Amino acid sequence: MEKKPVSGIVLVVIIIVALLLIVSWAVGIYNKIVPMNEKVATEWSNVETQYQRRADLIPNFVNTVKGAAAFEQETLTRVIEARAKATQVTVDPSNITPEQMQDFQAAQGEVSSALARLMVVVEQYPELKATQNFRDLQVELEGTENRIAVARNNFNDAAREYNTFIKKFPNNLIASFTKFNDRPYFEAREGTEVAPRVEF
Repeated sequence: MEKKPVSGIVLVVIIIVALLLIVSWAVGIYNKIVPMNEKVATEWSNVETQYQRRADLIPNFVNTVKGAAAFEQETLTRVIEARAKATQVTVDPSNITPEQMQDFQAAQGEVSSALARLMVVVEQYPELKATQNFRDLQVELEGTENRIAVARNNFNDAAREYNTFIKKFPNNLIASFTKFNDRPYFEAREGTEVAPRVEF
């Protein structure tokens, strides 16, 4: 028996169905990438919130220290300058580049270093450490440092999940076509494997 050739209409229907399946598959992947991308942006916002909280505490802390002792002006100036520089570094959460992340981390690292130097000097002023205002600020700063560590870890987890998803084949094709790029991670600087502690 002779096979009849596939009619043109059937062939068109097959092509349309195949295209619809491909488009449906691509939309499904895209719709998974979008919420993962939003989660990364949300976690970044949480990181910024915690760093801003620390930045907001610093003026009160500096004023408390300045008011309670004839404190070394150079140490206070370093803290104030580091804070000012850190608050000027902005990062676009929809397009975080490794360079932006490095700049942000470097600026925040300077704040941490300046605060650490300040804590060393504070040790020489037991009367300052005994004031209630100072102790309250100590608790707030310590809590904020812990919140920063948690927020950074949450950001890294969200970025890792997102990056892994968009790098898998065939997800990488859709991610590349729709301009979804890798997100950098927070990386611990040498010697900062643990969250900074504010001790007085």
